[in-house]
Amino acid sequence: MEEGSFAETTISMTSSLGRCRIKRTAFMAVLVVLFLPLRPVPAVHGSEGDGGQPNLTTAIQQVAKQNIPAVVHIEVSEREEIADPPTPFDDDPFFRYFFEPPKKTPKKFERELRGLGTGMIMDPEGHILTNNHVVAGATRIEVILADGTTFGEESVKRIGMDPKTDLAVIEVQAGKALPHVRFGDSDRADVGEWVVAIGHPRGLSQTVTQGIISAKHRQGITDPSTYQDFLQTDAPINPGNSGGPLLNLRGEVIGVNAAISSSSGGFEGIGFAIPSNMAVHVAHELISHGKVERGWMGLKTQPLTPQLAQSFKLNFQKGTLVGDILPGGPADAAGIKRGDIIVALGGKEIATTEDLRNYVASTPVATQVTATVWREGHTRDLTVKMGSQEEEAKILESTVKDRLGATVRPLTPNETEKYDLDSEGGVVVVWIDPAGPLAQAGFEEKDAILQIEDEAVDSVEGLAELLGEMPPHEKVIVLVVDHSTNETGFVSVEVR
Repeated sequence: MEEGSFAETTISMTSSLGRCRIKRTAFMAVLVVLFLPLRPVPAVHGSEGDGGQPNLTTAIQQVAKQNIPAVVHIEVSEREEIADPPTPFDDDPFFRYFFEPPKKTPKKFERELRGLGTGMIMDPEGHILTNNHVVAGATRIEVILADGTTFGEESVKRIGMDPKTDLAVIEVQAGKALPHVRFGDSDRADVGEWVVAIGHPRGLSQTVTQGIISAKHRQGITDPSTYQDFLQTDAPINPGNSGGPLLNLRGEVIGVNAAISSSSGGFEGIGFAIPSNMAVHVAHELISHGKVERGWMGLKTQPLTPQLAQSFKLNFQKGTLVGDILPGGPADAAGIKRGDIIVALGGKEIATTEDLRNYVASTPVATQVTATVWREGHTRDLTVKMGSQEEEAKILESTVKDRLGATVRPLTPNETEKYDLDSEGGVVVVWIDPAGPLAQAGFEEKDAILQIEDEAVDSVEGLAELLGEMPPHEKVIVLVVDHSTNETGFVSVEVR
C-alpha cells in the first residue's frame, strides 16, 4: 500500500500489497467534461418507486445484484531487486579466519511482492477499468470474475496506463460477451446522495458497502502534479478496494474508488473516488490510443486572492490569473495576455486554477474553445485552438537549445539511482552543440543538470521556464553530475 502525507494523517492508495508500507506521495488525477457513451446494461425492474425515484428499501440490494457480476478481483505480483547489505565483519580478518564466510555473495537479490485490487468490466469485449497503482509495475496480472472464472497472465492484456490520473485499462480474452457496468454523469451527483461501493477489501471478495457523497471537487489531496477533482465519500473502502466502482442508487458508476485519508491505515470515514466523467474520458483515450492525449494552452496561472480581485476591480472572486504566456503557444496566438483573468472556458465557469488545468487537459487537441477573460474592467471573448503536449515539448526543446546549445530529457529512475540522488527530478544532456554555452563550460552528453542558481530543475519544462526568465548573456551557476565519475559539482555557464 502506498502512502503520502495528509495533515496529521496519510493518503493511502486502496490496493493491498504484501510488502512493507512505502512512504511516498500518492498520485491521483482528474479530467472532467467529456463523456464516453458505453453500451447500457438493462435496468433492473422494480428498483425504482413512484416518480422514477429509487425505492430505498430495496435499492442497495438491486445495485449489488446488478453490478457484482461486473466487478472483478485483480491479483498482481511484482519482482523487486533488493541490495544485499554487507555485514559489519566482512573486512575483519579475524572473523574471516575463524568463520570462513563465503568468498562471493550476491550484491543483490530478487523478491516477489504480491498485491490485490479491484476492477470493473466496461464493455462486453472485456475491457476492465482499474487504478494505475494496482497494475503499474506488475510482472504478472491475474483477473478473477465474480463467478470464479480466472484469467491468467496469458489471457490478460495491458491496454494502457495513465499515472497522471491513476487510471489504467486492461483486457481479458474471454471469448464471449461479459457482464459490464454502465456509467452515470458524475457532474450531476449531489452532496448527500446515497452511494454504494463494491470491491475486494483485504481480499474479501464481492464486498458491498454504502454511504453518501460527503463532498465534491476535492483537490490538493495527493501529488499536485496530477489531475484531481475527487468525490469524497463515507462509504467504507479499504486496501483492496482500489479500482472498484462507486455507484448511485440507479446502479450507475459515478466514481472509481482510489484512496483514503487515514491515520491507522484502515478506513476512517474519508474516502476518495475519481469522478466517472474523468474516468470514462481517460479510458476512451487509453483504449483508442494507448495513451491520453491532453490539450495544452501554453500559459501559467496563479490563484485569484481577494486582494488581487480587488486590485483588478473584479466584483467577484472566481477565475484564475494569468501570470505568464509561453511565446508561440495557443494562448499567445489567441491574444491572451499576462494579467488577464480567465473566468470561463468553453462556456464552463473557471473558479480556480485547478479548474482551468483540468478543463484544458480533458479537451481534445485542435478543438477551438472560447476563453472569457477579464481585462481592464471588462470581459472579452477570445478563441483558443487547443495545442498538444507534443507541441509544448517542441517549444520547450527549442528554448533550451537556443539558450544553452543543447537538448535534454528527464532523468530516468535508473539514472537517479545510478547518480545516488535523493529525489526524482533533473534532466540529462542528450545532444550538445560544440560551440554552445554548455560545451564551452565543459559539459558533455549524458551529464545531468540538477539546479540553476537556487532553483531545482525538476523537468524539461521547469528548465525552459528558468531560461526564459533570464536576460541574454546572463552568467548562472549550474549544479551538474559528471556522468563519467558520478561526482556532483557547480559550473558557471553564460546563457545565450
